[in-house]
Amino acid sequence: MAFTFKQFHIDDLNCGMPVSTDGVILGAWAPLTEAQHILDIGAGSGLLSLMAAQRSQGQIIAVELEEKAATACQYNMAQSPWAQRCQLVHGDIQSFCKQAQYQGYFDHIICNPPYFEHGPKASEQHRAMARHTDTLGFTPLLNAISQSLSLEGYASLILPIQSLTRFKACLNGAALYLVQEVWVKSVENKAANRVLLLLSKTQVEPYQRTQLTIRGEDGNYTEQMIELTEDFYLKL
Repeated sequence: MAFTFKQFHIDDLNCGMPVSTDGVILGAWAPLTEAQHILDIGAGSGLLSLMAAQRSQGQIIAVELEEKAATACQYNMAQSPWAQRCQLVHGDIQSFCKQAQYQGYFDHIICNPPYFEHGPKASEQHRAMARHTDTLGFTPLLNAISQSLSLEGYASLILPIQSLTRFKACLNGAALYLVQEVWVKSVENKAANRVLLLLSKTQVEPYQRTQLTIRGEDGNYTEQMIELTEDFYLKL
């Protein structure tokens, strides 16, 4: 389906991970406005790349393995106001990060990663690839981030709460540190079901832990959510 934002349009037809609230929250929250070189790992339809392009003056490289998603990403970038600052690489992130010119190169990395390790998979292969860790588990993802992130850079991700313990266990073996967590509630008075994560190569103690609530009990967006996403959503 197609999704129109205030400054760009996304056609996510045949993408395993279509436009989602998770992606919009991550793209709006990531502290990348001053970044000059941005990497979008598992770019899908290109949503995060285009949000990054809107929020910064940086050069963006989007890496996407799945062919249909890569085609959609390339199209959406080309149709955007920032086509000259966006580049698609169709391939796997492990091979990309082995290139010498990209090691320690990016001052911000953004990723809405696959997160399911077990359970039933979607029947469509492209959707299964986007949602399950078979092709990009947490350990190889963190290794890729560590390889390509600059010493002063940051990486922003979003995960389901139930994946957080496993992710932190994998993080212990990487040359990365957790700087900030934002626990995300879909509705006020409900338990958080998503978490935004900020990683760095520099340890900060104590790291920050805050909370974001998307909707109030009346079903309307909270002031927090409006402030975060009003530059993107048409109706805000």
